[in-house]
Amino acid sequence: MKKRLSLFLVLILSIALLTGCGETTQAPTEKATVKFAVQADNTDALTQIIDAFNAENDNYQVETVILTNDSGNMHDLLVNSLSSNSAEYDVISMDVVWAGEFAAAGYLQPLDAMIKDAGWAPTDFNAGSMASGKYKGKNYVLPYFPDLGFLYYRSDIVDQGDAAKLQSGDYTWEDLLTMAEGYAGEGGTKYGHVYQSKQYEGLTCNVNEFTSNWSNIENGLAIMKQFADSAATPKDILVYTEGETHNAFLNGESVFARNWPYMNGMAASGDYTIDESKIGRAPLPNGGTVGGWILGVNTKSERQEAAKAFIQFVAGPEGQKINATVGSYLPGFNALLNDDEVKASNVLLTDPGFQNALKKTIARPVAENYSEVSDTIQINAHAYLSGNGDLTDAVSAIEEALK
Repeated sequence: MKKRLSLFLVLILSIALLTGCGETTQAPTEKATVKFAVQADNTDALTQIIDAFNAENDNYQVETVILTNDSGNMHDLLVNSLSSNSAEYDVISMDVVWAGEFAAAGYLQPLDAMIKDAGWAPTDFNAGSMASGKYKGKNYVLPYFPDLGFLYYRSDIVDQGDAAKLQSGDYTWEDLLTMAEGYAGEGGTKYGHVYQSKQYEGLTCNVNEFTSNWSNIENGLAIMKQFADSAATPKDILVYTEGETHNAFLNGESVFARNWPYMNGMAASGDYTIDESKIGRAPLPNGGTVGGWILGVNTKSERQEAAKAFIQFVAGPEGQKINATVGSYLPGFNALLNDDEVKASNVLLTDPGFQNALKKTIARPVAENYSEVSDTIQINAHAYLSGNGDLTDAVSAIEEALK
């Protein structure tokens, strides 16, 4: 009898344990950790994006791996890791000009299926950012934050008719040259127009814009030479970088300037002769070169699903809104351009000329050997612009490099 009772008690205890009737609790499932290789952010936007994603997800969490803010060094660090088939990074932040190289090398996972499954289309994102990461018909990136070149002008000097024409984007480089020559000297200025024309990456960006995204290289270089030779530009325009450009414009020396959004922040600081009250903004005639940073998924990541969930969050409306409102970055998700909170966080987004500029962004060449292509463009364009090279030779060399 005792033996039967003992067996009965053992059976009851076993059932209780199996059905959870005791106080034993199940161990929580460990979250998959996504490693995000990214440059440091001097705003709180990155931290808030990570916190928001981690708070919303029971299965995934993200850890940032902060790399150098030196673009060249960061490129080399990523290549060293990715070329060794390492899975140490799941999601990577990239300069827009790296995507072609990384996609060609097989470092990046195509994102077309993910974009479609999310109910999106590539056109829902900044056009230039997406074009920068499209390689052999496939999309390999989504925007982190876009940047673009556009035209600044002195709104206290340029008349209303010309200002309206500029803001619409319905004008040509020849029109701008005429305006630059006509307005030069007014309001205490020295020059009509300044831009980047030194032999460096900034020249590639400007040649991209003058040639209408490489569609008419001969005409673009020819009109660029007219600017360089004109009395409307500084005699040393061929050594101008962004620094010389913003100094000339913000110190009241030029009526027009081609530059990036950062110059608007400098104007808002109150540290220069020209402040925001004297500045107008407009798209460039053929569109502005896109800059900024984009996101991709490491092909060797062992957490593909988690990595794609994170990149979808960062590039989607929630992550992009945090980036825009907290960090004052330009949103790469187009619908946010009309979001009241986003517009209130960045004066550029309420400017009609800048809004038109955002609609006309163009990418630099997407190439697996981008550095070599850009070097060829810079060398040959600068030789022609400085009078040390022939136009036909420059066009042929650039066309060959772009192939």
